[in-house]
Amino acid sequence: MPRKFGEIAFTPEVQAAQEQRGSRQTYERYITNGPANDAITPKMEEFIAQLDGFYLGTVSSNGYPYIQFRGGQPGFLKVLDEKTLGFADFSGNVQYITVGNLSGNDKAFLFLMDYRHRKRIKIWGRAKYVEGDLELIERLRVPDYPAEIERAILFHVEATSENCPQHIPIRYSKTEVEAMMAPLQAQITELEQQLSQRNFTLMSAEGSRLPEGQAAR
Repeated sequence: MPRKFGEIAFTPEVQAAQEQRGSRQTYERYITNGPANDAITPKMEEFIAQLDGFYLGTVSSNGYPYIQFRGGQPGFLKVLDEKTLGFADFSGNVQYITVGNLSGNDKAFLFLMDYRHRKRIKIWGRAKYVEGDLELIERLRVPDYPAEIERAILFHVEATSENCPQHIPIRYSKTEVEAMMAPLQAQITELEQQLSQRNFTLMSAEGSRLPEGQAAR
């Protein structure tokens, strides 16, 4: 069990709930002896590079959490170093709830999901938006992705935790389904061509056996 995760997530109220339900002693032992897990590992970086979307959580000034899905081409969430993630903030519905929330409270949360492989990673940290930094925006830009970039968002990692796959449904994206279907579609096309050629050959052979002047029906 990651130590930093427990230090952030296990508030006094959470610890009280664990105590009442019999799990506090187990988690206390895990947190005391567990690794820090407060940085992005090479394995996690590989996982992040394949994502085409994630969930970003922020907190409003009235205490309500706000969860927003962010999507783009695989690789748009970038690992800048072992403690920093960054992504381009594309133009959207211009509500600016995330921007407003980060202006008052920089605590944030990333929920990374891979439904195909039933894997998820949770990341706690602090985030900020950066406007007008063209060099940073270019660093976060995804080639050939036409969306307009309004700003950059940087996420400082404080704790990470990987979850077990229990209860995660298996889902495939359109791109993944197309990739899996491509070999089958190619095989179908090849079989159709072979069948068409065979029918043509049979018709030609039948026509050659007919008496002179009699057409095949």
